[in-house]
Amino acid sequence: MAGIIGKKVGMTSVFDENRKNIPCTLIYAEPNVVTQVKTPEKDGYAALQLGFDEAKEKNTSQPMNGHFKKAKTTPKRKLKEFDFSDMSDASFNLGDTVSVEIFEVGEFVDITGLSKGKGFQGVVKRHGFRGVGGRTHGQHNRERAPGSLGPGSTPSRVYKGMRMAGQMGNERVKVQNLKVLKVIPEKNLLVVSGSVPGHKGAYVFIEK
Repeated sequence: MAGIIGKKVGMTSVFDENRKNIPCTLIYAEPNVVTQVKTPEKDGYAALQLGFDEAKEKNTSQPMNGHFKKAKTTPKRKLKEFDFSDMSDASFNLGDTVSVEIFEVGEFVDITGLSKGKGFQGVVKRHGFRGVGGRTHGQHNRERAPGSLGPGSTPSRVYKGMRMAGQMGNERVKVQNLKVLKVIPEKNLLVVSGSVPGHKGAYVFIEK
């Protein structure tokens, strides 16, 4: 699947031809640089490694600096491999760029990102529990409690996989079939319907 790396800008909404208001996400994706070309003969599979977002040379390791110099480009913060085998008519070399123009209005894309981290959360927020109940019969602090966790005598332990409080968010999330509403090459912007995982400025991988 061909794709590029971008950054989530934020959300807005647009009107379609039927005057329906559609929520959408703006993604900034400056031209990605081809930093490595992988071939079946040498690597066992075909793929392009793309680099995105400028980095300082002093903050990049020496081996990676050599990797970027081989591609005749400046250091990049984010690298990602994409399969461009579907684009059989396109051939890429080291140092070439891939822009948002590979996408067309109306097609559907899959977007992967890191969801917002929400820290340690209880069962009501994490799993949608309703809590034990009201404040009657002496239950003054049980509204958001998880309730019973299992039998007492047998097995005298909590089963694995029990839905309980814990770390929430900060997970790799893939949202599929988001429609491309607009492609703005002069501003390196992509407008897709719906929401995309991550905070503003988070890296996202767009695949088609």
